[in-house]
Amino acid sequence: MVGRQVITVNRDFTLEELEQFMQANWDKSRFSDFRIGKPTSASVSEYILLPATQRFLVIVYPKKAGGLFSKDSKVVLTVADTPAGAQEAFFEYIPAQGTIFSLWQTSKVLNAEKERRGPAEEVLQAYTAHMKEILSQNGLLK
Repeated sequence: MVGRQVITVNRDFTLEELEQFMQANWDKSRFSDFRIGKPTSASVSEYILLPATQRFLVIVYPKKAGGLFSKDSKVVLTVADTPAGAQEAFFEYIPAQGTIFSLWQTSKVLNAEKERRGPAEEVLQAYTAHMKEILSQNGLLK
C-alpha cells in the first residue's frame, strides 16, 4: 500500500487555484464531485476532499517548491479518515480490559486496514491517474 501519491508539476498552486483547475477539468461523472474542507473537525488545514469509502476519503493539496525537502512544486493525493472513520479509530485505540473486547478492537483495526489497503487505495490510484491525465493535457506536468 502506498496511501500517498505525489505528482510533480511545473508551477505553484494555491489550494483555491487547484480547486479552480479541478472545477474546469475534473471528470465528475467518472470520478465524483469534490469540495474544499477539513476531513475531520480535528484537522488543522483544509484540503480538496474526494470520496473513497465509508471510513476513508482522498485529500488533495498543493505543495509549493522551496525548502530543504521540497525542490519541486507538487500536487499530493493521500488517503485520510472520514469523520466517521476518525471517530471509529479513536474508540478502537482506547486501551481495553478483557479478552473479548481486546479481540473485538483488533478485528476492527484489521478490517479498517484492509479497507485502507484495498478499496481506498484503488480509489486513490484511479484519482491519481486522472489527475496526472488532466495536468498533462494542460501542460502542467514536470
